[in-house]
This record gives sequence, C-alpha cells and structure tokens, in this order.
Amino acid sequence: MSDHPAHQDSPDARPAGTPAQHADDADAQAFRELLRGLRVWDVALPSFDPATAPTEPLPLFRQWLREAAEAGVPEPHTMTLATADAAGTPSVRTLMLHDADERGWHFASHRGSRKGRELAVRPRAALGFYWPAVGRQVRVSGPVTVAGPEESAADLHHRSTGALAAALVGRQSEVLGSVEELARASEAAWERARREPAAPVPSWTLYVLRPEEVEFFQGDAQRRHVRLNYRYENGHWAQELLWP
Repeated sequence: MSDHPAHQDSPDARPAGTPAQHADDADAQAFRELLRGLRVWDVALPSFDPATAPTEPLPLFRQWLREAAEAGVPEPHTMTLATADAAGTPSVRTLMLHDADERGWHFASHRGSRKGRELAVRPRAALGFYWPAVGRQVRVSGPVTVAGPEESAADLHHRSTGALAAALVGRQSEVLGSVEELARASEAAWERARREPAAPVPSWTLYVLRPEEVEFFQGDAQRRHVRLNYRYENGHWAQELLWP
C-alpha cells in the first residue's frame, strides 16, 4: 500500500462546467439567498398569556380566527388538511373551513377525490391554520366522521354560485385531458348553477373532524414562542405548555 495520499483534483484541474450548469448553480445560489433574506415577524405581534385561556379550545380558536381577520389576514379560514392512504402515505392540500362548533371542525369535498378516498380507508386527519400577520398558528387532529346527505347538500347550497359550479364539474383529482376540456365543463356547470341554485351533487360530502388535540402557537420575535396544547382525555380537556 502506498504511503502517498490519494490524488485529488485541484479546482483548476476539474473540467469546466457548461454555461447551463453555471446558470443552474447561480440560480440555486440566488434561491438560497432569497430564502435566507426573507424576514419573519417584522411587525408587532400580540401577546398571549396561556393562563387566561379558556378550559376548552373552541372559544379560543374562534377568537383567534376573528382577530386574524381583523388584523387583515386574507382568507383566514384557509387551512391545510393532511390525510393518509391505506399504506400510510401522507398527502396535504389547502381548502376552506366551513364551520367549527361543538361537533368539530367542518370541511367538505367530493367522496371520490383523493382526500375523500383516503378518509374512507383512514378516517383521521390533521388541520393547520397559519396567520402570519399575528404570528399565530393552530393545529387540530382527530378522527373524521361523514355527515349525512341532507346536511352535506345544505352545506353546499349555503355557499356561493361559484362553489356550486365547481362541485357540479366534479371529477376532482381525476386526470384531465386538456384545459379546453375543463373550460367546456366549467362553462356548462356555471350555466346550470345559475339556472338551478339547488342542483344536487350527490358526491358532495361534509366531513367533521372531532378534535382530540388542538395546539395554539403564538410567535415571538425573540423566539420565545408560546405553545398551548389541549388534549381530550377521560371526557375533558387537559392543557399543557410545550417548549418552542
């Protein structure tokens, strides 16, 4: 075995990259610099004293969503929904909260959509809300139940004409042949939605997530974030603080 170190190419000995490679490297570096330069919470954030929190999470959630709306957060009812398929592979998407009451957090979709199929085999989910203007987020997790057809239909028909038109298009998560095909289907659905505001959409399903755990996160510019977690156990809600 030789005592000499293995030969290593010096930077000058390496083949020069192609112009395309140099452009890719420059783009990657610019992207990293962009990420590192983005600022977080450069505004005054509200304080949160967990000692003043209610004994159950629902009133606090309603209060925080209301305060996010008042702070100018666009679409504060937007949330992420995480589900998993039979093999446990997770998927996540963004959709709208339809209600939050004593039964749980409500959302809706077609039964045949990816989320609908996943909830059919694994009826559990997690929700995430983020309101950057106030540095707050809420996480909710628990089992999901399906509302009946009458309640599901009422949920859809209480929404906008556009929501009904989108539901009438249907075929959510199926492969689309072309944008022209979508345009034709959408135009026909809009026409029917205007003509029949109570048009039935049998696949439209209202889901209710019954919370077992709800975490409230209040961001802090000094990174002394406050995390209050609610856990439902033995018929009541327990509270605990979490390290940030």
